[in-house]
Amino acid sequence: MNEAVARLLQNPVSFLADAPSDDEISISTRVRLARNLADFPFPTAATPAQAAAVREAVERAIRETAPFDTGALFLPIRDLTDNEKDLLFERHLASRELLTDRTGEGALIVADDERDSIMVNEEDHLRLQAIGPGCRLDEVYAAVDRLENRLAAQLPFAYDEKLGCLTSCPTNVGTGMRASVMLHLPGLVISNQITAVRHGISHLHCTVRGVFGEGSDNRGNLFQISNQSTLGLTEQEILIRLGDVIRQVIEHERITRAQLLEKNRHAIFDYIGRSYGMLRYAYRLSVEDALNALSGLRLSVDLGMFRSVDRHLVNDLFLHTHPAHLQQYAGCELTPGEADIRRAEFFRERLRTAALP
Repeated sequence: MNEAVARLLQNPVSFLADAPSDDEISISTRVRLARNLADFPFPTAATPAQAAAVREAVERAIRETAPFDTGALFLPIRDLTDNEKDLLFERHLASRELLTDRTGEGALIVADDERDSIMVNEEDHLRLQAIGPGCRLDEVYAAVDRLENRLAAQLPFAYDEKLGCLTSCPTNVGTGMRASVMLHLPGLVISNQITAVRHGISHLHCTVRGVFGEGSDNRGNLFQISNQSTLGLTEQEILIRLGDVIRQVIEHERITRAQLLEKNRHAIFDYIGRSYGMLRYAYRLSVEDALNALSGLRLSVDLGMFRSVDRHLVNDLFLHTHPAHLQQYAGCELTPGEADIRRAEFFRERLRTAALP
């Protein structure tokens, strides 16, 4: 295995760390900034030599930039196996766009704690990212803003006085910022309110996507809510707007859970019981079935229904649901059918000591 990827796997996943104790609904916060170097074509138009020059310039700057100056992991995409690429994707560190490595000079640079990372030669020359547990928009933005300021002192970013930061995709022009919060919303799904909520969010200049962002479907009742506009607003205005939307959705989910428990508690208990039964006793589990059942298990933890299941266990199960991490755990390549069997085996073992009250 690639040495840098092996080091990475020794870390706890940053976006699954402990969230604030009073925040059981928000899973993680991510903020990305798209930036391009002023004197080079965008990656979609760059020659291999130009893309290589961008990567080298970024790497030189990074070696003198905190927090990467004390032990960054440098991962050229062309040096990675397919499974190693999938591991990075599942840990929310790299996009599919980067992992296709269109230029042949794509790279991922990751800080030791995985909170900060940079994609090089993705859709833009740089995608700066910070990620953390829970709903922490201001804190996570502050981290990526510090990184951007430090790099701007060394690298000339493409900027227009009227438009702001110039990006490959017109929808990112301006701040170049995409902020998102991942939420667990089983109450809104069970009560058939999620479609109306998504429709309402779209009118508030935000967008709703699945667990892996753009192009991904909803699994496990996990939704990423992010800003839609980057032009004509400051970063702080975007964060305030998005934060207001997130707080409204969280409150709606809490009220809906309370109403379901009051008026239809048997439906909730049946949903949780079926979820636990599938995870505890199934002998084959697809990714979709496992994630949907994990949603029920996480809800039971939020409601304090289990004696020996906590969020740490649910998060570990969530990570090993995905094919690359499951294959890493198994220590061998798995066909889709073999993965379904091994996934069920992993869940049965981890939940063997869990018991309903």
